[in-house]
Amino acid sequence: MNLPQRISLLEKLGTYMRSQDSDWLEAQKRASLENGWFVPPFIENACSKIAENWLQQKALEEWTANENVGKENTNPKKIGLVLAGNIPLVGFHDWLSVFITGHHSLIKTSSKDRVLIENLIGKMIQWEPSLQNEMNFADRLTGCDGYIATGSNNSSRYFEYYFSKYPHLIRKNKTAAAILTGTETREDLEKLAEDVHLYFGLGCRNVTKVFVPSQYDFIPLLEAFNKFSWLSDNHKFKNNYDYNLAICILNKKYYMTNGTVLLIEESSLFAPVCQLNYEFYTDKAALLGSLSNHPDLQCLVGNGTELVPFGKSQSPELTDYADGSNTVAFLNKKMLN
Repeated sequence: MNLPQRISLLEKLGTYMRSQDSDWLEAQKRASLENGWFVPPFIENACSKIAENWLQQKALEEWTANENVGKENTNPKKIGLVLAGNIPLVGFHDWLSVFITGHHSLIKTSSKDRVLIENLIGKMIQWEPSLQNEMNFADRLTGCDGYIATGSNNSSRYFEYYFSKYPHLIRKNKTAAAILTGTETREDLEKLAEDVHLYFGLGCRNVTKVFVPSQYDFIPLLEAFNKFSWLSDNHKFKNNYDYNLAICILNKKYYMTNGTVLLIEESSLFAPVCQLNYEFYTDKAALLGSLSNHPDLQCLVGNGTELVPFGKSQSPELTDYADGSNTVAFLNKKMLN
C-alpha cells in the first residue's frame, strides 16, 4: 500500500472507532471485563481521542508531510513492538507510526490491553487482506529488524540488553506534573481534574504532582476534583484509596482529601493510585527551569505558552511522541538506512 492508501484506511478505522458497530462494542465490553481498570467511560474516552486527534485525513497528511514520510516504502522492515497495558490502547501510536511509514509490525501486547488492538488490526486485515502478512501478533519477538518497547524502569533494562544488537527505542516510566499559581478558574481546576483522574491516574501523561505557591488554598482544588467522585465506586480504586489512607493515618502523616484523592506533600514526582503529591514553590521561573526537560516528566501542565493547557495532558497530538523520542524519525532514518 502507498501512503495515500494507508491514510485512507486509517481514516476508515477512525470512523469504525466512533461507530456503534456490534463487533467494536463487543470488543470494548470484553476489554472492560478482562481489566477492571478499563471502565467503559475511559475506554470510550481513549478511543474517541485517537479517532478525533489522530485518524483524520488532514492530520495524517500534515504529520507525514512534516516528517517527510515517503509515498512508497520499497524496503519495509519488520519492527517488533512491545506494548504497555496501563491505559486503553496506550501502544496505538507506536503501531500507527510503524504502519504509516510502510513498515511491518510484529506485536507483543500486554495481557492487560490486548482485546482492543487485536480487534482494530483484525478489522483492518478484514478490509485489506494483503495486510495479513504485514501485521501480526506474537508472544515472543524474534527475527525483527528493529524494536520499540515500553515498560517499567526494571523491564527497560532487560529490553536494553535483549535488543542491544538491533536499532531500538526503549521507553521507561514517565509521569506528568502541573504548576498552579492560585489564580486558576473553576473551569481550569475541573480540567486539571481530568489530567489527574482519567484512567484512574495510571497513564504516563496523568498529573501525579502539583506545584503550588505558599499559602495556596487547596479547598477549590478538592471541590473541583469532586467531578470524579464516582471513581470510588470502582473496587480496585477504592482498595488503593483505603490502603494509602491507612498508611497516612498509621504514620501520622498530614493529608487532605475529598474522599477520592489524597493530597500529600511529597518531593517525588510519582504518586500511587488515588494520591496527588504537592510541593510549594516561591519562584515560578526557577521552577520551570528545573522541570524543563526533566527525565521523568512526559509533560508539564498549566497556564502559559510553555505548558500543556489544563485538560489536555491526555489528548496528545500526533507529534507528541512518548519520551520526546520521535518514533517516525527513528523508523525513517535508522530503519531505512
